[in-house]
Amino acid sequence: MMRLVQLKKGNERRVAIVEEPRLQLLEGVCFVYELARAASSRGSDLSGVAKSRAASEFLDYGEVHTGRSEWRLHLPFDHPEESARCMVSGTGLTHLGSAQGRNAMHVAAKAGEQMTDSMKMFRWGLMEGRPEAGRIGVAPEWFYKGTGTALRAHGEALEIPAYAEDGGEEAEVAGIYFVGDDGRPRRIGFAVGNEFSDHQFEKRNYLNLAGSKLRTCALGPELVVDHAFREVPVDVSIERGGKAIWSKSFHTGEDAMCHSLQNIEHHHFKFEGHRRPGDVHVHFFGTAALSFGDGLKLQEGDVMQVAVEGFGRPLRNPVRVAGSEQNLISTIPMN
Repeated sequence: MMRLVQLKKGNERRVAIVEEPRLQLLEGVCFVYELARAASSRGSDLSGVAKSRAASEFLDYGEVHTGRSEWRLHLPFDHPEESARCMVSGTGLTHLGSAQGRNAMHVAAKAGEQMTDSMKMFRWGLMEGRPEAGRIGVAPEWFYKGTGTALRAHGEALEIPAYAEDGGEEAEVAGIYFVGDDGRPRRIGFAVGNEFSDHQFEKRNYLNLAGSKLRTCALGPELVVDHAFREVPVDVSIERGGKAIWSKSFHTGEDAMCHSLQNIEHHHFKFEGHRRPGDVHVHFFGTAALSFGDGLKLQEGDVMQVAVEGFGRPLRNPVRVAGSEQNLISTIPMN
């Protein structure tokens, strides 16, 4: 399995292959996007293109990952020119745990009914989310998180804005995609993700789901190029004052989900606007464990860690609370 990282030092950028405990730098490559374009135009695989650019320069990965190097880990994949040409989205209700948690959140709003809309959608996924090869299954829940400006790298803070009611981790794996010049999406690989959301706002009314997702989120540190993504163990934890105060383990991957990867990808890329040549897509595949579901409220300085087996080093991000006072946003009349 090839794993790649993107690095920054001031205005300088490099790409490297993970060769534990070192990083092997690539010659003349600043963005993994460049490798993806080259592989797409040649009809070759990304791993082969990356290996052909390997240089005899190495960095100590431990120093980079812990922030002791002048090089910093950047997002594992991004658009080199316009952050707005990266769409960040996700699919929910893919794991049993997610359905149970969502149902508990929404049941009060649906009192008196036998089944919430969330559970109905999850049941549809169980019945028709894994169609036979060549067939189209039921559409999963889909949500929009923003453009590439919402993405944060390993070590960067995830923000609870003043207008938010809460902020909570969502330990997930994200698919990373590039749309070729022919308009066909290519799956570049996968990355560890933290699909940070406002669960308290969503709990107030399930129609708030769309707004609850418009928050910063994290990706990285590594791009895993050729993972099978069948059954993948995930460990997620919250640290406060240097000590773990909450942790959970679960499995993700196709064998642990009610929707197949093919079905999720079809229903994302069936929209013509999602197949614009040159665009980048980051799509989160869902989780099965939330600290919010166990009654934990994250605070300033808490550190969220997501570790996925086979995906390299863990993703760590501190929580930053951006104050409690909202600023009124007013438009400027142009008449």
